[in-house]
Amino acid sequence: MKKEKKSNSKAAVPKEKKAVSEGEKAFNKLPKEAQNKLKEIKEKLEKFQKKIVEKFGDYIIGVALLPPTKKEDGSVDKEKINVLVLVDDSDSKKMNKQELKEKLSLILSNFAKEIDENIVVRDVILSELWQDCYDSKYDILQLIAMSAPIYEKGMLSAIKIAEIHKSMILKKFEKYIVSYVLAGSLVQGRATKSSDIDVWVVIDDTDVKKMTRAELKDKLRAIIIGMGIEAGEVTGIRNKLNIQVYILTEFWDSLKEANPVIFTLLRDGVPFYDRGMFMPWKQLLKMGRIKPSQEAIDMFMASGDQMIERVKAKLKEMGMEDIYYAILTPSQAALMLYGVSPPTPRETPEMMNDIFVRKEKLLEKEYIDILRKNIELRKAIEHGDIKEVSGKDIDVLLKNGEKFLKRIKRLFTQIERIKEEEDVNSLYESVVTIIRDVMKLEGIKKVSDKEMVSLFEKELVTKGKVGEKYLRLLKKVEKGKLDYNNKKLTKQEIESVKKSSKELIRFLVEYLQRRKGQELEKVKIRIKREEGYYEILFMEKDVYIVHYKEGKIVLVQKARLSEKNRLEGVSKSSVAEMDKAVDSFERAKKPVSITEELMKSLKEILGGEIEIIV
Repeated sequence: MKKEKKSNSKAAVPKEKKAVSEGEKAFNKLPKEAQNKLKEIKEKLEKFQKKIVEKFGDYIIGVALLPPTKKEDGSVDKEKINVLVLVDDSDSKKMNKQELKEKLSLILSNFAKEIDENIVVRDVILSELWQDCYDSKYDILQLIAMSAPIYEKGMLSAIKIAEIHKSMILKKFEKYIVSYVLAGSLVQGRATKSSDIDVWVVIDDTDVKKMTRAELKDKLRAIIIGMGIEAGEVTGIRNKLNIQVYILTEFWDSLKEANPVIFTLLRDGVPFYDRGMFMPWKQLLKMGRIKPSQEAIDMFMASGDQMIERVKAKLKEMGMEDIYYAILTPSQAALMLYGVSPPTPRETPEMMNDIFVRKEKLLEKEYIDILRKNIELRKAIEHGDIKEVSGKDIDVLLKNGEKFLKRIKRLFTQIERIKEEEDVNSLYESVVTIIRDVMKLEGIKKVSDKEMVSLFEKELVTKGKVGEKYLRLLKKVEKGKLDYNNKKLTKQEIESVKKSSKELIRFLVEYLQRRKGQELEKVKIRIKREEGYYEILFMEKDVYIVHYKEGKIVLVQKARLSEKNRLEGVSKSSVAEMDKAVDSFERAKKPVSITEELMKSLKEILGGEIEIIV
């Protein structure tokens, strides 16, 4: 959320308190002597870090202050400054790893002594760290988890948060955890400071008795991901922790099916914890003993055709949805800015033509033609009149879309210019109108002017559907209307209120479009059959069963949903009747509930087994 701009008057506004981190709070509580000691150590380590980075460049991927060590008598050695230096040796070709480590250790030690005799360097080569993990030696990981980074290129943070997250889940679920693996760009040598941190957790489900395997996975997955968020908060590391959770039987099936993701994980992944499953499979893969089955080969062969069909489907979707909404929504926003309630998609071209071409003479007819053709294309694809959309077609649509949007942006400026004399009350009424439309989708039929702001806050802002910024805009518009009527606004303040009103209107139009699409998805299920696929639309009164074959609508049927959740009274309908029901649809009373009775009636209507597409 953006903060309000401060006034130029320093005397009028109190100074804001600077945000203080937990680390700073702890530091401030230390005695002055301890604070000075830490500052001195920090300066020395920064000097050391700059020196070694200047010497070795990108090979140095992390420098961190380690916890103090203990003396022989068990007391803490307060004089020694223990430093870990992490070195990337992935492209070292001139010398072997042992020679590299010996040479590096000598140089780093000499640099440290030049700055302070008490600096003790522990240099760790990345390949050596990974090998320790392969050998189930995790001491260095625990040490990094307790360290304080001085210089960081992403790897130390990844190890730190992953190790802490691993410790959290092992403490709670050690019985079930088979392997915890670091994967992705970090272990493939492609990481940056802002890279996501990919980890995989494999759960043993072979002895599950009290719940299904799916229930076990879902239950542990939710908790494990929650712990990932907690680990981020504890460490202050903001890189996204991507957590993939597999159950052991699912992992094994994926391995047999030659899933490329699993093969990549085995090849590149580094185990931070392993109960003897991951490393043997990694070695078997390296030896060439894990090979895809004939079934997997056939499946991958067939996937080529499936992928091509997916590309065709995506091209159709780009024509039907993406480019369609890219020019439709701004068109409706332009009408809203002008002061007209948002029309249906079918009505938009004609209303744009009537107002902006004929009446105001602000827009050329060629842009109405672009919009109209785009809407017609979408309907043709949806109804199966056009079966395929080529890449060349998408190029044309995209070019026209960019041309249209460029012109619509200029139209916005033109509308604003001719509406400069429009008073605040008129814009306020536009805001009220669209908020009432939004509230209808939230299940509130009537909204008075008096309760508009409180309902907006309660139903949209408090529930996290809309940011607080738009509540502030609404309050500003409402106050502006009252002050304007009482002649308390200057010309500059009037323009500010108008600007806020227009910004709020544009946002609400987009919100309205998104919400209606979301509501439609709640009342729709898709079914796959050998003869094609079906879409079942549960409208307020009727249920429409739409049969698609090769992307074309071949049959539309209408039915009623009984109290027992069965489809009854099936009769033939039409695309036009279904479109009319969709256009008048406002809000889903509740998401579709796929019950046993509903499945039985669908099987009876469609004649045989059915598969729900998720």
